[in-house]
Amino acid sequence: MKTLAKLTVALVVTFSLHTINAQTNTANTKDLYSLDSGSIDNQFEYVFRKSGNFKGTNGQPYEAVKLAWLLKLKSNVLDSLKTTYKNLEDSKTLVEGQAKEISTLKTKLVDTQTTLDQTNTEKNNMTLLGMQTSKTNYNVIMWTIIAVLFALLLLFIFKFKNSNALTKGAKLKLEEVETEFEEHRRVALEREQKVRRQLQDEINKNKA
Repeated sequence: MKTLAKLTVALVVTFSLHTINAQTNTANTKDLYSLDSGSIDNQFEYVFRKSGNFKGTNGQPYEAVKLAWLLKLKSNVLDSLKTTYKNLEDSKTLVEGQAKEISTLKTKLVDTQTTLDQTNTEKNNMTLLGMQTSKTNYNVIMWTIIAVLFALLLLFIFKFKNSNALTKGAKLKLEEVETEFEEHRRVALEREQKVRRQLQDEINKNKA
């Protein structure tokens, strides 16, 4: 008897659980499939599940669907298509706008790259006598000019010192010549005076 009672209780509990699961699945199915919500696929599934089926006189199976369901499903499909088309149009507009923006950015990038190249060219080149030349060539030319000018300066200094030495030598010789000339003139003057005195003495003798 006890064993039979336990078996009865187990069967009742199992049946109760099965009933609860069935009710839960039914509720979930009702929530999942509906014409008022969910995807189009779920709405079609709702119609398939709710429609009745029967066989015709020729044995061909048929589905009996409420017209209101079909109209509701048609309206939902059209609304879904409108939403899809609208999303496609919005996506197309967005893509076109992004394409234009990308094209504008590419143009700006090209312009920026051109400006950068020109800046780098101007940065790496110098203007010399109205001509563009690289910094390396510019530095070589400038240092060559500086070296030539420095060499000319050294040559000028050398020539100046040489000319100065020659000038000093010439001045010294001139001073020596002038000194000799003055000495010669003094001696000549003394001789002239001596000759005049002698001449005067002779004249005086002759008069006496």
